[in-house]
Amino acid sequence: MRWKDTEYHGWGRVLTAEGQVARPERASTLAAIAKHSPAPALGRLRSYGDACLNTGGRAIDMTRMDRALSFDPETGVVKVEAGMEIGRLLKLFAPRGWLPPVMPGTGFATVGGGIAMDVHGKNHHGAGSFGCHVDEITLMTPKGEKRITPGRNKDLFAATVGGLGQTGPILSAKVRLLKAKGDVMIVTERRIKDWDAFLSHLDSSDATYTVGWIDATAKGADLGRGILEEAETGGGLVPAAKRGKRVPFDAPGFTLSPPVVRAFNAAYWRRVPVAGRTVVKPIDDFFCPLDKIHDWNRLYGKGGFHQFQCVVPVAAADALRGMLERIAGSGLASPLAVLKRMGAGRAGYMSFPMEGYTLAVDFPNGRAAETLVRDLTATTAEAGGRVYFAKDSLCAPESVAAMYPEHGTWLKAVTKADPEAAYATDLVRRLKLREPR
Repeated sequence: MRWKDTEYHGWGRVLTAEGQVARPERASTLAAIAKHSPAPALGRLRSYGDACLNTGGRAIDMTRMDRALSFDPETGVVKVEAGMEIGRLLKLFAPRGWLPPVMPGTGFATVGGGIAMDVHGKNHHGAGSFGCHVDEITLMTPKGEKRITPGRNKDLFAATVGGLGQTGPILSAKVRLLKAKGDVMIVTERRIKDWDAFLSHLDSSDATYTVGWIDATAKGADLGRGILEEAETGGGLVPAAKRGKRVPFDAPGFTLSPPVVRAFNAAYWRRVPVAGRTVVKPIDDFFCPLDKIHDWNRLYGKGGFHQFQCVVPVAAADALRGMLERIAGSGLASPLAVLKRMGAGRAGYMSFPMEGYTLAVDFPNGRAAETLVRDLTATTAEAGGRVYFAKDSLCAPESVAAMYPEHGTWLKAVTKADPEAAYATDLVRRLKLREPR
């Protein structure tokens, strides 16, 4: 197998890596790599920080292994290779009345990456995380293929789902799709006036899919204002999704300056009538709205950006409000701030979800952003919450034990599967995840 010297980066474009990357197309080729040169697997590099980086080492690009292998129309169970994009899974099966069980914010994420991060979506409060719908995973080990299930291989399965790729490359997986009423989304949009009203609406909603956009620049009585979207699948005619556009160059610094973001957020909030409205959207427009803007990460300029995403327990909602006050006061927040209600569903020892509220906010890269994110991370830990490793680039090792109390159990299973730490990545080394606490 040919290895190519490559420079690559996470979606936030702050952290980069240089190393050798191979792109197998067949299971036999992947087996040879696993036997002679074990290395961590990569997908579409949609993790924001360094979870997908292996500086100075080798990595396996799984994106050419993206085939659908089988489908049972009675049960909705599909078997796909790990490089299959979740958005492509949506496009293949939505016309047949089936949806991926969980849609993350981008359809470009791969099934293998979705398992490794145990991604969540707009239906987490009801459906749980992606790994809750995975029946079988096939790992490629130095000794060959190893099929694991949550029943027969409980510890290894739970160490693999949400396990940051530390049990080895995923070759394929069996995923239970969800039955859908149709291949469009019926979306009710509500303008929410403040933080307390937002939490009240999230808590009382009985919609299958819910997501909130937050104006992270609003202060005082307007703190926490935003737009709540509640949605269900449906049938009927709807215009096709518009063709995506591309950001052709790194935007100048004033593009997301505080005055521009404040003005945009105020206008965006007012676009929804006070009485609300119901609209019909193409299914991928609802689940992955930013996928229409290819390379949108370039809007933050050459220096890139950090995304901070945390989840805190329901009882710690006041701590999250305090974080939003600091964000609004900082003048750093971008227009891309999201608030969701999460349920308890998670499938792995190191899975991010917990019952509570999750907030995700982007900050243009800089010293002030780094200071703010570290402050927010400390508050998250004090509140009994967690930071999402798929988005993180600044968390410190000492925060992990409190956020992820099952780390020791995960480490035991991972060490057994990979005693030489051949699958360690930059994030794993930064957070010292392969070291006992």
